Amino acid sequence: MKWLNAIKNFIIPQRPTVGLEDRELLDWLGISNTPRKLISEVTYFTCLKMLSETLGKMPIKFYQDTPKGIVKAKHNKGYELLKLRPNSYTTPSIFWATVENNRNHYGNAYVWIRREFKRQKYGGEYEIKDLWIMPSQDVQVIYDNKGIFGNDGAIYYVYSDRNTGEIYVYPESDVMHFKTSMTFDGIIGRPVREILKTTVEGGLESQNFMNNLYKTGLTARMALQYSGDLDSTLEQKLIEKFEKYANGANNAGKIVPVPIGMQLVPLNIKLTDSQFFELKKFTALQIAGAFGIKPNQINNYEKSSYSNSEMQQLSFYVDTELFIIKQYEEEINFKMLSKDEISKGYYYKFNEKVILRTDSKTQAEIMSKYVNNGIYTPNEARGHLDMHKIDGADKLIVNGNYIPIDIVGKQYLKGGD
Repeated sequence: MKWLNAIKNFIIPQRPTVGLEDRELLDWLGISNTPRKLISEVTYFTCLKMLSETLGKMPIKFYQDTPKGIVKAKHNKGYELLKLRPNSYTTPSIFWATVENNRNHYGNAYVWIRREFKRQKYGGEYEIKDLWIMPSQDVQVIYDNKGIFGNDGAIYYVYSDRNTGEIYVYPESDVMHFKTSMTFDGIIGRPVREILKTTVEGGLESQNFMNNLYKTGLTARMALQYSGDLDSTLEQKLIEKFEKYANGANNAGKIVPVPIGMQLVPLNIKLTDSQFFELKKFTALQIAGAFGIKPNQINNYEKSSYSNSEMQQLSFYVDTELFIIKQYEEEINFKMLSKDEISKGYYYKFNEKVILRTDSKTQAEIMSKYVNNGIYTPNEARGHLDMHKIDGADKLIVNGNYIPIDIVGKQYLKGGD
């Protein structure tokens, strides 16, 4: 049977199996192939990490807006993908964190909605099968203003598979496109690293300077004074001899032997004199501000207290995350729900409450006020605290001293009820 398998492999070559750490697989998933030199800048990396993890930690909920109010909707195929597993490789947390990383680093992120035709007794319909991240650097957006592909003014996404060389063209309805707010045509977003190129690179250069300083054992440059003249060969040997003892963290504090007639003179350039750390801090705040990250989130607590940090967290949600979440929700609802579902009031929504959770004492005080003022039923409050429902706790509770505003004062009138 070996010869039969060999013939099969010749006609239909078997694809090699790879692990999840394989570079080509990660590139295809849109997880790797990011310029590591730029990401090594600590403030830039911290901003990407903060934004991606913030989005990744928020679960998506499925609701329906009905005449009686907003209720939790019955699960559909799309919600199961968003909640449990967008595809066979990634969890929802990693999936959305990866999308957000692509959006911030490249300015645009693309998610292919793979649909499958599901036959029914009479006809059939397309059902969402799974969701796949397309590496941003491998996608081109084409605006068909001449109607070459059929529809005049339509947008198409061209994905080039770098592994197979194949090119795929997807209509706008099959691709969720998330972009930065910095866009001048409403179609293509521009990344922060492109707009603040010199600032980000300056931060990277300052870090490289510190790394080189550590490599030389935190020693400054020195001038070697000697009398006489040396040819280039002897001069190079002399320099190498001194560098052997002077450079490197392992040589810090060691004695450097100096021959008679020679003298080492340090060229001291103090970091404090050049305001190195002040400039580095200023650059970090500029990069963080461009991403909408607050100072305490990049470990700058100079002007922060506990209460101040809590307000900065709320400000981060209002000033930064609210726009990002709204953009994601708009794109997801428009691309993943049918027109019939949208007309019936169905919609997806990120649960932003997870990033606004406070300590247990504050939570208890807030829930008590909601329950005592008839906003939440006891069971609804228990649900927000991830507790199970109990019997008899599905009715609103209010203070008996409260009365409708239109009968205020009537209780004091003679014969009033």
